[in-house]
Amino acid sequence: MPRIQRVWAREILDSRATPTVEAACQLDSGIVAVASVPSGASTGSHEALELRDKDTSRYRGKGVLKAVNNVNQIISPTLSTAGFDATDQLGIDKKLIELDGTENKSRLGANSILAVSMAVCKAGAMAQKLHLYQWINKLAVAHGIEARMHAPTPLFNMINGGLHGAGNLDFQEFFVIPASSKQFSEGLRMGVEVYLLIGENLAHRGAIHSVGDEGGYAPNLFTNADALEVLVEAIRQTSYQLGRDVFLGLDVAADSFYENNVYTIRDKSAPLNEDLLIEYYKEINSMYHLAVLEDPLYEDGWEGWKKIKQVLGNQVTIVGDDILATNPKRVQKAITEGACNGILVKPNQIGTVSETLDVVKMSRSAGWKVIVSHRSGETNDTFIAEFAVGIGADYVKFGAPARGERVVKYNRLSSIEIELTLS
Repeated sequence: MPRIQRVWAREILDSRATPTVEAACQLDSGIVAVASVPSGASTGSHEALELRDKDTSRYRGKGVLKAVNNVNQIISPTLSTAGFDATDQLGIDKKLIELDGTENKSRLGANSILAVSMAVCKAGAMAQKLHLYQWINKLAVAHGIEARMHAPTPLFNMINGGLHGAGNLDFQEFFVIPASSKQFSEGLRMGVEVYLLIGENLAHRGAIHSVGDEGGYAPNLFTNADALEVLVEAIRQTSYQLGRDVFLGLDVAADSFYENNVYTIRDKSAPLNEDLLIEYYKEINSMYHLAVLEDPLYEDGWEGWKKIKQVLGNQVTIVGDDILATNPKRVQKAITEGACNGILVKPNQIGTVSETLDVVKMSRSAGWKVIVSHRSGETNDTFIAEFAVGIGADYVKFGAPARGERVVKYNRLSSIEIELTLS
């Protein structure tokens, strides 16, 4: 039985120069597994708490030494003294939740708890002499998830707006999505080819085409619809057919432009109420035949979510992120009320591997599409890619095919795709 000997953590930097937590788990066999957690810029109010020091003399208050100390001084002694079996993911995660004792993990911090949960998961896989995705698949099946291992279809975030851009656009992410019938390697090549053409076209236009937090371009365009036209223009320069080989999608992140019960976007001269915004989405969908529409309304607008699901749910996957926050209670409410037909799964929104698996099981049972997602502040950890394969996700959302912390995840999926064909 692979026993946990000790756990420790340190403060590292993520891709936005923001501190985050890295944890290591050492077993009595000498095996050491290391995991690091991401953090988001666009965060919902219902997410588990990411513990920050708020000491303005360090990292402008964003240090994570408190979270690190919670691992070293509270979590490590508990797990090592009891000699927990590293393959008992559920038991260890329950202990972490019990140690914290709060609804939103505000005592120890979701960043400290998840770093340990992920490190334990990796150590368990190593002890079992399995690839991490194989071990996660075993955990998923034990949770009652029917998970066929494959490299999921990528949602490429080609243009960054909202909180991920440069104040240039209201909508946060503009996706190019290969057809799900394509192999991952082919879809990756398609995404890269379109991405490079977008950059060339923006340069020819004289548009600013620096990149945002997630590697997508952040051009100075007039409207959100202009960004969709930029994607269409690039796709038409390839041999791929829009609506057959490749599709478009949006992460609207509507919370960022919602205030006083109205939504303000540059495409319209006056603020829009809920019904008018839904009408606008209908217009956009009739023009571009979206495959995915994420966070079209603010995170607590349940009645509006039910409306848009009724209006567009048969044509588009209506994906909940901020409204769901990878939280089983909110997912159950959305299932009961018919508010979504897709979910963005982010382990750091809930705080442990086991709780994330619970959410995946609920979503699958409801017949929803499952999208496993990174965060805007990422590390080079590829856990999320392995997790997506292990649970049999429909899609992955790792950003543009650019910036090392994004590319490392795409490259890992490429490797896994080959491994699966050889096994």
